[in-house]
Amino acid sequence: MLGKVAKSGVKSLSLDREEKIMFKRIDHVALHVTDLDGSVKFYEKHFGFKHYFQHAAGSGTQIAYLKLGDTVLELTHHFDGAMTGFHFCLETDSFDETVAKLQNDSVKLIRAPHDTAAREPRENGWRRAVFAGPDGEQIELRG
Repeated sequence: MLGKVAKSGVKSLSLDREEKIMFKRIDHVALHVTDLDGSVKFYEKHFGFKHYFQHAAGSGTQIAYLKLGDTVLELTHHFDGAMTGFHFCLETDSFDETVAKLQNDSVKLIRAPHDTAAREPRENGWRRAVFAGPDGEQIELRG
């Protein structure tokens, strides 16, 4: 059963016991900002995020990574003002299996699986793939 209507009339999601949950958590959310340094200071000062890594991603893009607990906020700034980079990332323990299932389910693959580099000391890189949602939104997988 995918959904049922609660007494309040709001539809809730429930999973059959046999259905395997492939994802552990939302790993990060990415937002486009117009002032990278100002946004980093804003999220540090008002929300308690800690800035831990920043790099140039090519094509005039700068990315800053901030943490709050285990959650990462990825702030992207494009010098040409392009509003791109919006996505969220789901972490999975079974990366290859999850990618195969999504492809088998005809979910559009935007960026093929590939390795990434570490963002902080003592961290290993991970596998990454990007899929498209029904409205073109980007859904990144991390495994």
